[in-house]
Amino acid sequence: MVEYVFPPAPQASVAIERSAARFPVRRIFCVGRNYAEHAREMGHDPQAEPPFFFTKPADAVVDSGSTIAYPPATSDFHYEAELVVAIGAHGRNLSTDEANGLIWGYAAGNDLTRRDIQAAAKAARRPWDMSKGFDRSAIIGALRPGPIGDATIRCTLDGEVKQDARLSDMIWPVEAVISYLSALVELAPGDLIMTGTPAGVGPIARGQTCRIDIEGLAPAIVSVI
Repeated sequence: MVEYVFPPAPQASVAIERSAARFPVRRIFCVGRNYAEHAREMGHDPQAEPPFFFTKPADAVVDSGSTIAYPPATSDFHYEAELVVAIGAHGRNLSTDEANGLIWGYAAGNDLTRRDIQAAAKAARRPWDMSKGFDRSAIIGALRPGPIGDATIRCTLDGEVKQDARLSDMIWPVEAVISYLSALVELAPGDLIMTGTPAGVGPIARGQTCRIDIEGLAPAIVSVI
């Protein structure tokens, strides 16, 4: 029996629709600029580069319906509506056809971002870690096993629509994202992939509630105080 010098942290996990069981989270990978209009609104050419990735810690996960504190060290705190893909099998160097076999299910998610810290990091050519991987920065709705199809993805802030697109607007579809990522790391059960956000990202203020809806999935809702 392994003895630790202090109790290990609780296992991060995500709710599953219509189940008391939960999905254990191993790692969270995020795809940057996977919608053309979002790439343009951030000042980039959507055709100029292959997929690139950043990460969030597993314990950044927050269940839908939670209330979180406005994060420290920012005055420009943003929402980003995203489709989340849950990985349920091991895989390395996969083709796009093989990639489907790794998918356990899907969820709606919100990739919360400290945009001012990200902008400063970009300007200084430094890593984005503290703009993306801070505490309670990954709001994820309940996972649903099975296929998703070409669904709508929408973000509302206090009921006002801020982002509205379709999953087919992705530059790199889910299978292509999984295939590309599997050439960089071996994917494993418990990995989550946040697949990028459409145009329309913007700030959340204290007292506001942000809701991410993807057709066919449970919403990802968060309130900020």
